[in-house]
Amino acid sequence: MTITKGDKLPNSTLVAMGADGPAPVDLASKLAGRKVVIFAVPGAFTPTCHSAHVPSFVRTKADFDAKGVDEIICVSVNDPFVMKSWGEATGATDAGITMLGDPEAAFTKAIGMDFSAPPAGLIDRSKRYAMVVEDGTVTVFQAEENPGVCEVSGGEALLAAL
Repeated sequence: MTITKGDKLPNSTLVAMGADGPAPVDLASKLAGRKVVIFAVPGAFTPTCHSAHVPSFVRTKADFDAKGVDEIICVSVNDPFVMKSWGEATGATDAGITMLGDPEAAFTKAIGMDFSAPPAGLIDRSKRYAMVVEDGTVTVFQAEENPGVCEVSGGEALLAAL
């Protein structure tokens, strides 16, 4: 079942690159009592993700801050080494966007947002979406129909929905 507005996100552990290497991140702890934006992409360094989706949140970070958003998190079915490098390459890290890997696609599958596109080499990846989560509950959810498009899930579109 695909996650929707009003649903509580499942308890999940994602992975970030910490000072001493890969470190688990308990998603429930990050969301407790906070207003957080989570956006997900099919893959780090892939064309639309790299040139449109992440930059849209870098551009709008200050606007989300002004609307009371405590943190913006980018999730991708990639390892934390790739997510760290991608955050640096896109300017997301410098902008204050948290880059988290879901290397086994456990979170992605738990919320029903997984897909595979074998011809493109994308297996068990995340569909493209963005959501606002308040204290662990989804208050806004916007998913793309096509993984190669970034329209309703981009920073500007999500900001307009707040």
